[in-house]
Amino acid sequence: MRKIVWFSCGAASACAAKLATEKYKEDLEIIYCDTLAYEHPDNIRFLRDVENWLGVEIKILKSKKYTDIYDVFDKTGWLVGPGGARCTTELKKVVRKDYQRVDDVHIFGLTVDEKTRINRLEHNNFELTFDWILRDNAITKQKCFDMLYKANIETPAMYKLGYKNNNCIGCVKGQAGYWNKIRVDFPEAFNKMALQERKMNVSIHRKNGKNVFLDELPPTMGNYLSEIDFECGSLCQMEMEL
Repeated sequence: MRKIVWFSCGAASACAAKLATEKYKEDLEIIYCDTLAYEHPDNIRFLRDVENWLGVEIKILKSKKYTDIYDVFDKTGWLVGPGGARCTTELKKVVRKDYQRVDDVHIFGLTVDEKTRINRLEHNNFELTFDWILRDNAITKQKCFDMLYKANIETPAMYKLGYKNNNCIGCVKGQAGYWNKIRVDFPEAFNKMALQERKMNVSIHRKNGKNVFLDELPPTMGNYLSEIDFECGSLCQMEMEL
């Protein structure tokens, strides 16, 4: 029976992996579903630092069909909608499902302060076996950052820039405040997504039933700090599975 930690280049999944290496002495795999092409370049540094900390290789899985998020956008004609982001589905969820086995134990970076999410995941994925290793060890989100600090592992750059998650730079699940922060911090990423919207004639944002394209987004619209948190990975897709 394999124990699989689904690593996301985030602080919590790194700490979940650390606890798993201490708990399980065999049949443990640390897996990362690759979206590095449009993540911050510091993420590969973080991945390697965590790998050295764990003393275990982090296996990188890639989509067999798509090269990166823009390849997904171009080939599927889909950015984001009520069912989530197609890029996450194809590059994370499909890759996970192709790799997993029926008897795997799944380990994700959900902390003790995320019990509602844990309950929802168990309800929506009753056929899977989970080990909520952070919850069971009373590890909070802040404790995860403390663990990395004590291990002399530098926090990923996106956290230092004030982002709540370490997703692709310019995530289609982001709201107006998020995109206005991306506009300032990463103008090239903002402009690339704005061009993609026009190319596909579809917008990430809608207001009063109408499209609001990024190149029309008022710079003062939204407040990132007050916006709902969002993630990218097998985890967020599993929350929507029934």
